[in-house]
Amino acid sequence: MIGNSDTKAHFFKDVDGVLVFDSIKFGWTVTSREFLPDSYTRYKNKIGLVDRSGRSVAQCKDVCLVWPYKDCVLEGGQTKEDQKRDEIFYNETLAPDEVNRLLHPKVFTAAKRYTKDDDVNITEFNDRDNLIIKGNNLLVISSLLKRYEGLIKCIYIDVPYNTGNDSFGYNDRFNHSSWLTFIKNRLEIAYKLLRSDGTLAVSVDNYELAYMLVLLDEIFGKDNRKNIITVKRGSVTGAKVINPGVVNIVVIQQIIRFKFHHYQSK
Repeated sequence: MIGNSDTKAHFFKDVDGVLVFDSIKFGWTVTSREFLPDSYTRYKNKIGLVDRSGRSVAQCKDVCLVWPYKDCVLEGGQTKEDQKRDEIFYNETLAPDEVNRLLHPKVFTAAKRYTKDDDVNITEFNDRDNLIIKGNNLLVISSLLKRYEGLIKCIYIDVPYNTGNDSFGYNDRFNHSSWLTFIKNRLEIAYKLLRSDGTLAVSVDNYELAYMLVLLDEIFGKDNRKNIITVKRGSVTGAKVINPGVVNIVVIQQIIRFKFHHYQSK
């Protein structure tokens, strides 16, 4: 480096006849080399966040949304009685037995096969059957994982909007940290269920849209995001054609679609 006039002038300083190497400037150059070739100054064509060391946060290439209970499992209540209860968090470190029992495959009961003529009780089903499963969605998808991991072509999730006004049977009054944990637990299993070219679609409103996007980026990868579809609704009761002669409350509903491509999971 001393033999090259450019690097010598840039990284060394003459102090009373002694060349002093600027290790900080050299370290920054090495860590920021991905945008140096077309830059004349440190921040040319760049805008973004830096940490206390002056390093670009974008260099990390990981999206990480941090909140309390992030590493916990939230079962989530799904009955009217559950809406009055305190949600139960199962921590994988402090309560491994509870987590294992919660997510271990369960036995499905009261199975029926419906035909155009009748419905009959059955004791088994095959992969050609179309299944309607009633129950806590975390327990159900955990039970499906062993048999269908990596085989599902499309998953659609209509999440609780966390507004306190949802008509879902489960508790829709989570605090923000609880809501994030609730969604994260289910998305992580959905990731495992999808096959290499599968698609995940998530319905959510503008209230939690930003947090949902960051969460999906973290689990599925930002490069796998395909598009966002916005649907106008004439009233809170559902999508419909808006009558121009009537004053309507317009609610914006966001549907997020992620295209899943095969890559090494975290």
